[in-house]
Amino acid sequence: MSSTTDSRLGYKPAPGEVPTSPGVYRFLDAHGRALYVGKAKNLRARLANYFAALETLNPRIQRMLALAKALDWTVVGTDTEALVLEHTWINEFEPPFNVQFRDDKSYPYIAITLANEAPRVVITRNRNIKGARYFGPFPRVWAVRQIAALLQQAFPIRTCNDANYQRAMKTGVACLASQINRCFGPCSHRVTFEEHNRNVQAVVAFLSGRDKEQLALLQKQMREASAHQNYELAAKFRDQIAAAEHVLEANTMVLRDSVNADAFALVSDELAACVHQFIIRHGRIRGERSWIVDADFGDTEAALMGNLLQSAYRESSEIPAELMCDPIPDDIELLSEVLESQAGRKVRIIAPSRGEKHSVMLRATQNARENLNRHKLKRAADIVTRTDALAQLQQALHLSEVPLRIECVDISHLAGTQVVGSVVTFEDAIPAKSQYRQYKIESSRDDTDSIYQLLTRRFAKSDEQAVTAPQKRPLPDLLLVDGGQPQVDAALRALRDVGRDGIAVCGVAKRLEELWPAHADFPVILPRNSEALFIVQRIRDEAHRFAITLQRKQRSKGVKSVLGEIDGLGEKRISSLLRHFGSAARIRSAKLEEIEMVSGIGPELAGLIHDKLNS
Repeated sequence: MSSTTDSRLGYKPAPGEVPTSPGVYRFLDAHGRALYVGKAKNLRARLANYFAALETLNPRIQRMLALAKALDWTVVGTDTEALVLEHTWINEFEPPFNVQFRDDKSYPYIAITLANEAPRVVITRNRNIKGARYFGPFPRVWAVRQIAALLQQAFPIRTCNDANYQRAMKTGVACLASQINRCFGPCSHRVTFEEHNRNVQAVVAFLSGRDKEQLALLQKQMREASAHQNYELAAKFRDQIAAAEHVLEANTMVLRDSVNADAFALVSDELAACVHQFIIRHGRIRGERSWIVDADFGDTEAALMGNLLQSAYRESSEIPAELMCDPIPDDIELLSEVLESQAGRKVRIIAPSRGEKHSVMLRATQNARENLNRHKLKRAADIVTRTDALAQLQQALHLSEVPLRIECVDISHLAGTQVVGSVVTFEDAIPAKSQYRQYKIESSRDDTDSIYQLLTRRFAKSDEQAVTAPQKRPLPDLLLVDGGQPQVDAALRALRDVGRDGIAVCGVAKRLEELWPAHADFPVILPRNSEALFIVQRIRDEAHRFAITLQRKQRSKGVKSVLGEIDGLGEKRISSLLRHFGSAARIRSAKLEEIEMVSGIGPELAGLIHDKLNS
């Protein structure tokens, strides 16, 4: 372990001081707090990257190096030990410049209190009940309540709290659940503790995935009761079977019943990432969970997935034999070794590309995308946060007033053709959709020319050339354009030519790390976790989405007009083609055999379509 000084940063190690062994390093602030923890197969080579020219490093690392006052490291024997120690230190010190996965929300679980003399079923978000066996997590509390109610019908075990249980033990009077046959009643001595615990084990087996085994046992008991003409008991078993089957219906079968796996899908944008997990036991989805993380553009999706897998099993040894991931994580061999040592058996990490497992991954990806969008909308809805974000933006861009009305321009085209543009408006950081406009640009040299044409039309005295209905609108406090200095210059020319040069203009670079104010020599770099950057990203994304919708309509109309020239291809068949392929681009790229599969399209007509679209 070492720490030294340097004329530039004050703590740069001397040449040759850092070993070439694998290890873990920490950057520390003036109070000794860990700012960043990292691992390396070769400490000397890895740390040398931090002391390159500052301008070559990403903004997050630059800020971390500026705050750091010391550097230390610990040498370990193997790369695997480095991976384990890095994760241990990240959990222990919670360094602010490391990626920290967090649950998007707390999740309800079904817990069986096996440590009690008469175990009970409880719905809880507390993961620290001593001796409890947990099942889940479940995405919605109403769903877990429904499953728990059905389980109580199928396996009537105790659900009452300890106070009611002790009262029944003293008086011998059955509680309400016992009276309506929702509990076997161990507290009122209707059954022995041994009989009750056998039913508890049946519940545990059912929730653990041995559901068919328990269902077959109930069916056998029903038949035996019926054979002995004990029809009342047989009816009880029948009702338990029906309840158990309802529970199975609530737990979707997605894979073969021999498959035990966890599926992880990651979706990210410039500022955040979301991972969604499906917990699959015996082919059924037994639980699901999501994590949100603030990401940096230097963090690859593969690296984020590797961090997540260690975080997901931080407090659990219930690691299945198979982990399905999209994308596949970095250091997969080392990660597998760490997880195997924790699970005590072989753990396989795969990325399914076809079949039923691939379908599960697509479903997990869809959930991750929806959860990320929900997180962004929730963050944008907070009025205090919005106010702070606009104030931060005013300060960063040196605006004379808070930009309560912001407009953003985006250009979209298909390989330089079918050029369209959009202008979206946000008032108080909320979309004002009635103020959105779309524009067709008939002829353009490049994006800067498109921006010039669009803005001269937008800020003319009457905006008569907008695709959407013209309407006189107030001027924005801030105009954002998608791009850097050339795009900003084009916007300034347009505003000057139409007499609107008092509007503040700022470019938004592709990586969203840089804002280019008008006439600035250098870009403004907002902190990655700032609300101002989040608002800018959201406005830019909305402008891009709105431009793309018009661009896609243009493509669809273009394909429709071409297809309409083919004899025997009417409106209904054209609509069938678009429904089948989903977009005009997919029809253009479709093979002849794929076109023949569309309802109402025969081999001869498919040949005409294929030749026409590819001529």
